[in-house]
Amino acid sequence: MVRSVFAILVLATACKKGEGSSNLPFQTVGRQPDVAPVMLNKELPFRYPPALYAQKVQGNVTLRIYIDRDGSIVPDSTRVAETSGFNALDSAAMKGSRDLRFEPAKTQNIPVPVSILLPVFFRHPDAPPLAGDSIIKRDSAADTAKGAARGTTKRPTTR
Repeated sequence: MVRSVFAILVLATACKKGEGSSNLPFQTVGRQPDVAPVMLNKELPFRYPPALYAQKVQGNVTLRIYIDRDGSIVPDSTRVAETSGFNALDSAAMKGSRDLRFEPAKTQNIPVPVSILLPVFFRHPDAPPLAGDSIIKRDSAADTAKGAARGTTKRPTTR
C-alpha cells in the first residue's frame, strides 16, 4: 500500500514557535526573520508515485518555496531547485507542496515573506539507504510504516 512520504520531520520539530534566527532550519533571501515559519500540516501531502514505489526507486528533491506574509505558498512560485533525476518524483514533490500550510515567518513580531529550500526525500522501506543517508535504526516506527513509503528531510535552506 502506497502512503504519503514521511517528510519534513526535522522541519516540523525545528520550526517551533518562537525560535530565534540563530537556529533557523533555513536561510531567507535577504534578511533572516526573527522567527521561522512554522509548518501547520498534520500530515505531509507528498505521495510516492506508485510505479516508482513498486520498483523501489528512491530520490531527493529540493524545492524552492516562497511563503507570503500570510503563511500561504504563493501560487506558481514553487520550483525544483535540485532534481531527483526522476521526473515523477520531482512532480510528486511539486504537487504535494501545493497543500503545505505555514504560520508566517516574523521579524520584530511582524509577519514577513520568506523563500525557503525544502528537501523532500522519497524512501522505500525495503530499499537500501542512498549514498549520504544516515543509517537510522529501523524500530517500531518502521514496523508501523511497513509497506508504506518512507522519507525524511534535512533542514530546508533558502538562498
